[in-house]
Amino acid sequence: MKNPVSDLFGKSPIKPLQEHMSIATGCTELLAGFLGHAYQGDWHAAGESYNQIRELEHQADQLKRDFRLNMPNSLFMPVPRTDLLDLIAMQDEVANIARDIAGIMLGRKMAVPAPLQEDFSEFLASAVAVTRQAQTAINELDELLESGFKGREIDIVFAMIRQLDTLEMAADGCEREIRHKLQALETSLPPLDAMFLYKIIDNIGELANTSQRVGSRLLLLLAR
Repeated sequence: MKNPVSDLFGKSPIKPLQEHMSIATGCTELLAGFLGHAYQGDWHAAGESYNQIRELEHQADQLKRDFRLNMPNSLFMPVPRTDLLDLIAMQDEVANIARDIAGIMLGRKMAVPAPLQEDFSEFLASAVAVTRQAQTAINELDELLESGFKGREIDIVFAMIRQLDTLEMAADGCEREIRHKLQALETSLPPLDAMFLYKIIDNIGELANTSQRVGSRLLLLLAR
């Protein structure tokens, strides 16, 4: 027999939300390998890396659709439905940006100038660190629910979000540095190449910014 109490409360939406963020983070983590292949001009291997990113991004899209379709409408949900829908949309954007970075570079077979490669890798690593920290915070949601959004657990999450902000500021610093170095080189580059390099820098910066906004959204959820 169906349990009317279970029907009333519905399934917990937290686990699929956490799974989705894990997939989004996986998309960003594959970018380092993609970038290494691009440095070497190995576009076949880069294409395989891109396909892996795209496959994960498709999984994230499917999970997001399922999440939206199956989200309980019950008034007894522990957190507002709209907040969780907004949160998964932001998480999904992380996966989308990772796909776009690889897609643009692969489509144009973009060569990153050798003097910028180390800075590019450092910048990307700083952005991925923000995404990982956002995932760490999201993974505490079930613990927060168990604690009733109070006590030591909420202090732990606040500390995680403060660290998330610190990591995002570090990524901003890397972005400023790489922009400065690219500006010094841009007159020696074909104009379109320089333009698309700036585009990739913008996207990596947005990867960090969007991941930080995931944490900010979680903070708003806790403040309700």
